[in-house]
Amino acid sequence: MKWLSFEATASVAYKEFLHILRDRRVLLLVLTLPPLFTLLFGHAFETSELTGIKSLLIDNDNTPRSQEFVDIIWKNKTFDWQRGSPDTKNPSDLLSHGVQASLVIPAGWNESLENGDPKPLLLYLDNGDINTASAVEGGVRESLGDFQLKQRDRMIETLPEEVFELGKQLPVQIRKRFVSMMEMWSVDRKLLYNPKSRVIDFVVPGIIGLILQLLTVTLMACTIARERESGTLYQLMVTSLRRREIVIGKMLPYLVVSIFLVLVIMLVTRWHFGVAFYQLPALAVVCLLFLLCSLGLGLLISAFSRTQTQAIQFSVFFLLPVFVLSGAFAPLEQLPKAIQYVSELFPLTHFCRAFRLVNMYHAGPQFYAGDLVVLLAGALITFLGAAFLLKRIEQ
Repeated sequence: MKWLSFEATASVAYKEFLHILRDRRVLLLVLTLPPLFTLLFGHAFETSELTGIKSLLIDNDNTPRSQEFVDIIWKNKTFDWQRGSPDTKNPSDLLSHGVQASLVIPAGWNESLENGDPKPLLLYLDNGDINTASAVEGGVRESLGDFQLKQRDRMIETLPEEVFELGKQLPVQIRKRFVSMMEMWSVDRKLLYNPKSRVIDFVVPGIIGLILQLLTVTLMACTIARERESGTLYQLMVTSLRRREIVIGKMLPYLVVSIFLVLVIMLVTRWHFGVAFYQLPALAVVCLLFLLCSLGLGLLISAFSRTQTQAIQFSVFFLLPVFVLSGAFAPLEQLPKAIQYVSELFPLTHFCRAFRLVNMYHAGPQFYAGDLVVLLAGALITFLGAAFLLKRIEQ
């Protein structure tokens, strides 16, 4: 007795293909949403250096030295400055001024620099978006450092000759230490794995997984529920078709469509965002196992849902926490330990980790073999669970 009949499975798959082709609205969504979502999600996470942040600048000192600092920071591309008068009230009321930051040079700042006890600049930040706040603070510190360097050089140039003569009498080692203390110490950093520091390279697996799970789980979840609603599922059950043939036949068309969607998403990502893909055979295995696991989840949801509405609701309830807790768009290590353990239950977690290990870290199979095993186990468990539920329907 054959474990699986190719002709029987192909007939179910052919019937499912016809369902996909006849439903023009679903077909249109399947073909247009992946590239559109890829562009939208890619641009949402393609963060580069922030520029043009609306900011307010108030100079209460109004001296040539403060104006010199204003000239330096005004050229910093991080900011889109609007000048505020010294009479401006409530510089901390960022909403009223329509800005995300407010920088105030206090009165007497020039005098405090002359006395060697500089007053701090007042910087009010909108910390609703911590990335923007960090960029603004970094831009202010950068411009202030440039200004301080110019002031130091000017001070050294105006020192009397006697000071330099006395300095020459110091031992060489002392002079070197003095010069070293005057200069900013540097760090020779070497960036590994993502040398261009592009967030898009990190979130590409999340974008691919997000789109695929959104489509595969939702569409697959409706397939058996649709048959049950129309009454054709019971007709399938009384035929000579085995349950495994029905399950595989239902899954095959969506697997073919999903593989096509993976290729489309990767091509759009490569062409539009310049993301390179390496070790394509390994990536293909990772994507295939993830697709099988996602389709199995959709099939399992479909098997215990009585209507398509129920299937969609169950799919949404499953997908919402997955996108947030799977490490798709932020390092998993940033989550609390307890949440990290929960995240290991999600196929998207293992897909993103394996995809990054292959594509970004160029790692060998030994580093992501565990994730592949989990995805394979997930696919087997969900397909067996769907077949078992179909057996109950038959009985």
